Amino acid sequence: MLLNSFELLKRLKSLGYIKDERDPFWWPNSGSFEVVIGAILTQNTKWEKVELALSNLKKYFGDIEVEKVAQIDQKILSELIKPAGFYNTKAFRIKKISQNILNDFESFENFQKKVSRYWLLNQKGIGKETADSILNYACYKDFMVVDSYTARILKIAGYEFEDYDELQDFLTAGIFENLDKIYEFYNKEIELNQIYARFHGKIVDFCKEHYKGKNREEKVKKLLFI
Repeated sequence: MLLNSFELLKRLKSLGYIKDERDPFWWPNSGSFEVVIGAILTQNTKWEKVELALSNLKKYFGDIEVEKVAQIDQKILSELIKPAGFYNTKAFRIKKISQNILNDFESFENFQKKVSRYWLLNQKGIGKETADSILNYACYKDFMVVDSYTARILKIAGYEFEDYDELQDFLTAGIFENLDKIYEFYNKEIELNQIYARFHGKIVDFCKEHYKGKNREEKVKKLLFI
């Protein structure tokens, strides 16, 4: 029986996740406005398709900046992000949040410092997972992202949660209670936001590799919990 989320983090790290050399916060180009766009684009689609959409945006804009996205024609934006699916809806949401960032914060840098979860959840099409992704990966704030992968592997371990918040509380509690042990296996003190980022990244990378095909539950159980 998995006692807490720290045990899951420790097991994933022992298996070599995160495997690739990548951004220290796992999400590519963390701390940038690109993450805000990516967090919206990744709704209901695979990351590989998001990468195609982001590539189109980079070819069009150069650097993906909030001022440029706020001013682009929505039809052009829709065409650029088409690989990520639901492109008309996502284009509207991306353009609207870009405009609202400038209206309420004046710049992306101010947004990073001052934005709240409440503000994000009041934006059209931004739910808890997307909001927490933006807060952690774009703004470097202390929010643990929860996704369906997390719920699936914890269900295999015998845990079921009523909602996103209950699952998030379980994950963060195990981290808070074992910070000293986490510092030990990283061989340094590491910021809480980065622990959360890398924990979520380990879960995603593990599940992309192992939570698929026949007998996937048994395979996950054997690798993580036996």
